[in-house]
Amino acid sequence: MKLSPEQKQIINSVGDIKINAVAGSGKTTTIIEYAKSRPEGSKILYLAYNKSVKIEAQNKFAEAGLHHVKIETAHSLAYKNIVFKHNYRVRTQAYRTYDIAELLGLKVGGEKHAEFIAANHINQMISYFCNSDKMKLAELNYQDIVSDKKAYAFVSRYYDYLLQHARILLARMDRGEIEITHDFYLKKFQLAAPQLPYDYILFDEGQDASPAMLDVFIKQKAVKVIVGDTHQQIYSWRFAINSLEQLNFKQYSLNNSFRFPKPIADLSKKILSFKKQMGLKEVPPIEGLGESKSLKTKAVLARTNLGLLLRAIEFLSDNSNINKIYFEGHISSYTYADDGASLYDVLNLYNGKRSLIKDKLIGLMRNIEDLEEYIENTEDVQLSMMVEIVNKYGNEIPNILKKLKEKHLDAADKHKAEIVFSTVHRAKGMEYDEVELVNDFINEKRLDRQLKDEKEGPDLSKLNEEINLLYVAITRTKNKLSIPFVLVPDGISESANIVFVYDEEEEEVETKPAKPTKKVISYPKVKEKPALAKAYTVDEKRETYKAAYRPWTKELDDELTDLYFSGKKLNVIAEHFGRTKGAILSRLAKLEIENFD
Repeated sequence: MKLSPEQKQIINSVGDIKINAVAGSGKTTTIIEYAKSRPEGSKILYLAYNKSVKIEAQNKFAEAGLHHVKIETAHSLAYKNIVFKHNYRVRTQAYRTYDIAELLGLKVGGEKHAEFIAANHINQMISYFCNSDKMKLAELNYQDIVSDKKAYAFVSRYYDYLLQHARILLARMDRGEIEITHDFYLKKFQLAAPQLPYDYILFDEGQDASPAMLDVFIKQKAVKVIVGDTHQQIYSWRFAINSLEQLNFKQYSLNNSFRFPKPIADLSKKILSFKKQMGLKEVPPIEGLGESKSLKTKAVLARTNLGLLLRAIEFLSDNSNINKIYFEGHISSYTYADDGASLYDVLNLYNGKRSLIKDKLIGLMRNIEDLEEYIENTEDVQLSMMVEIVNKYGNEIPNILKKLKEKHLDAADKHKAEIVFSTVHRAKGMEYDEVELVNDFINEKRLDRQLKDEKEGPDLSKLNEEINLLYVAITRTKNKLSIPFVLVPDGISESANIVFVYDEEEEEVETKPAKPTKKVISYPKVKEKPALAKAYTVDEKRETYKAAYRPWTKELDDELTDLYFSGKKLNVIAEHFGRTKGAILSRLAKLEIENFD
């Protein structure tokens, strides 16, 4: 195969190196060619970020005839070296808040649900330590990562208590009295300072390495190669650090993307230029060399589980002919939090049906307000999203999820899906012919507002990651991107590869010209696959929906409320107002009218 000058430089390099590779730049191909060029008989280890990347890498290295390259994840290495040696029992999921409170017999007075708030923070404190490169728990200050004022006040008040019980739980895992977690055996592996029997170690997705993983890597005697993209770091919530910036290795770059065309590359650079307000000196010179014309694979990507579920509900409501869908990671994973609580548990609490709640922690809450207070004290993002979904859709949730599951394909049949739904985190490393973004990402206005927030002060690391998330989402496409107009930076125009999508809510309408020349995305009913990016002008849209994109008034809101409470069906209300069902749903939610159908 023909290699670029950038790739040849890397393949011919000597010593420890780091490679900053933009999205779609062929980094795996480069690493394979690097491995091919090493001396015969060399022992080579390729470290993948997760299991799915490991499986993909195994196939690619095997196809290249590199059967001598050992492919592992940091966790699989640690498992073999720690779990087998000590005969530990490994817990498949992290400990839940209720489990920790029960295991430790926590008793904290003074605040409602204080023992569960404490258990949540103990869990986070242990995770923070296990992902760090520190030798002892006391070397870290857990308060450094608590941002919410209410949560910070609780942690400050009970810090010694939390620290004491975190140590007790770690000691019980170490002695094998209770099951250990995946984080725990990785930490124990790092503390053991292992020396791995390899001549070369190739570390992929280095921008998302935890300090514990990085510590093991840099202490090896082998020649070390770490590759990643500084602007694709999106796992700081798992305590990942941007390893490429921390290592003093000779740097190489891969700036040519073979995935997407020039318009997508230009948009990506514009998005990354947002960081100049936070001190970024230089935007990478991304070159879009992709030439794909295919529109076979289509995906909807969102920043959050909530944003994705809402868009999936809206999409299938407007496209009842779509019968084959796929959620990356399976749809069930979007209805459960990491600690096991389900959307149904939150709904049953909302309805006061306490006997139907399966999760022990939620079962102890008296009402939804109790749960919301707990969320404030713990910064539990996943539970917060569940409450938001329940507040918006109420008792329609079971029917909605049933319809989604009926259309959902198994992983083996993913290639047959007419549309794929995914959060950005789950789509990491994926690519699709056509991508639509949900409007739950950061944009220039939101960024400016947060940077100028004098009361709270900006959290630059979080804002940096929000920009990274938008960049990662945009660069999943190989051909066409449908992007909400409010996310589009100044200076970007529509093209064959970029279609602007307008929000139907009136606050976004106000940002548009009276007679826009840009287009509005729609999903016409077709016999086979949906034309994801077919567009219509506002005038064309109004041929079907006479009031599309017109602002709501107080009089219209009053009329909508009357019609809803009189028992009119959604399609009747939509026809009456000359708007889409999605627009009516959005307005009902905005008016905080719950349990609508």
